[in-house]
Amino acid sequence: MPPRTENAAINSLQVNYVEAPPPPPDENSQASAGFGSSLGRIMRPANELKMRCTELDEHGNVTLVSGEFKKSELIAKYGLLPRDLRKIDSSLLPHILVRPSAILINLLNLRVLLKHNRVLVFDAYGTTDSKSQSVFMYDLDLKLRQKESPANGTLAYEFRALEAVLISVTLSLEKEFEGVSEPVVRVLRELEEDIDRDKLRYLLIYSKKLGSFEQKARLVRNALEELLEADDDLSAMYLTEKAEGKTREDDDHTEVEMLLESYHKVADEIVQAAENLVSSIRNTEEIIRAILDANRNSLMLLDLKFSISTLSITAGTFVAALYGMNLKNFIEESDFGFYGISGWCTLFGVMVAAYGLTKLRKVQRVSMYGHGPNSMISRESRGGGWGLGAWGGRSIAGPHGHGGGGGVGIARGDCAPGVVRRI
Repeated sequence: MPPRTENAAINSLQVNYVEAPPPPPDENSQASAGFGSSLGRIMRPANELKMRCTELDEHGNVTLVSGEFKKSELIAKYGLLPRDLRKIDSSLLPHILVRPSAILINLLNLRVLLKHNRVLVFDAYGTTDSKSQSVFMYDLDLKLRQKESPANGTLAYEFRALEAVLISVTLSLEKEFEGVSEPVVRVLRELEEDIDRDKLRYLLIYSKKLGSFEQKARLVRNALEELLEADDDLSAMYLTEKAEGKTREDDDHTEVEMLLESYHKVADEIVQAAENLVSSIRNTEEIIRAILDANRNSLMLLDLKFSISTLSITAGTFVAALYGMNLKNFIEESDFGFYGISGWCTLFGVMVAAYGLTKLRKVQRVSMYGHGPNSMISRESRGGGWGLGAWGGRSIAGPHGHGGGGGVGIARGDCAPGVVRRI
C-alpha cells in the first residue's frame, strides 16, 4: 500500500474512534468492566499516532479546539518522554507527573498538560460525563483570565490551572459519592426493619459500586499524597519562575504545598466517608449472618425436640407392641392388665422424653469460662486457679472458690479455649 493511502486509513480509523464513541454501559456491564469504566472512560487504543486536544493561551482564550497533534510533536515540543504520554493516553491510574518544562495530569476523566503560558486539555476517549467536562472548561477559562497578583492571593498561571483541575476532580468525587451512598444508606435502613432477599441482592450490587468508588477515590488521594512527599517535584512545579530564569530551593514550595494539601484533605475526607460506609455494610452483613444463624439454630433445636418426642412415643409403644402379639403372656384374663400396661408405657415414654430434654439442655448451654460443665479445659489446667476459657486469662474467684463471671485478667497462651458452640 502506498504511504499516502496508509496515512488516510489511519486518519479514518482515528476519526471513527473519536467521533463515534460507544454508548455508555448499563449497570451490568459497568459492574463487570472493572476499574476502567469506574474512571468515566474506556481503555484507549495504545497504537494511535495522534492525540486530540484543546489549547488555551496565557489569557485563557481558546486558541485551538480538538486539534490533532502527533505524539512525536508533543514529545519534541514540550520535552516529554514517550512513557509520559502513555501514562496520560492509555493509563487508567491517576498520575501527576512533573517534568522540567511541563506538568502532566491524569485524574479521573481529565488529562491535562500544563505549561507556564499554555494549557492543553486532551480529549478523554470514551468519556460518559460531558457535563463535568463543560463545567471544568468554564471554570478553567475563568481562572486563567485572572492576573497573577501575590497581594490579593492570585496564584501563578500553572497553579491556577492546577487548581481548576483539582476542583473538578473533587466535585466529581463528591457528586459520585452522593449518588452511591444514598441507595446504600436506604437499603441499610430497610434491612433494620426486615431482612429480605431482594434487599440483600440490592445491597450486594451497591456494595460493589461503593467498593469501586472507594478504590478510585483512594488512588486520587494517593496520587496527591505521593506528590506532596516529593519536595523536588513540588519545587519544580514553579514553571513561570523557571521561564523567567529564577531558581528555587527544594524546600521552598509553600504555595503549591498548601494548594495540594487543601484538596488532599477533601479527597481524604471522601475516602474516609466511603470507608465508613463500607464498614457499615460489613457490620450489617455480620449482624444479618448472626441473626440467620440464630434462626437456623432455633429451627434445629425445634427439630431435635420433635425427634425426642417421637422417640419417647416410640419407646412407650414398643412395650404395647410386645403385648399385642398373638402369644400367651399370662395376663390375658387379668382385670388390671390393660391399665397396668398403659400406665407403664406412659411412664416409660415420659422418662425417655425427660432424659432426652435434659441432655439437650446441657448441650445448649454456652460457657465462656473454664469452670462450666461444658468447658473443654482439662481439670489439670483448672487446678491452678486459671479458669478462663476463650480469653486466656484468670477469672475472679466467686464466693464458693470458683471462678466468677466477671473480669478477664492476664492472658495465658497455654490455656485451651473453653467456648462451646450453641446448637
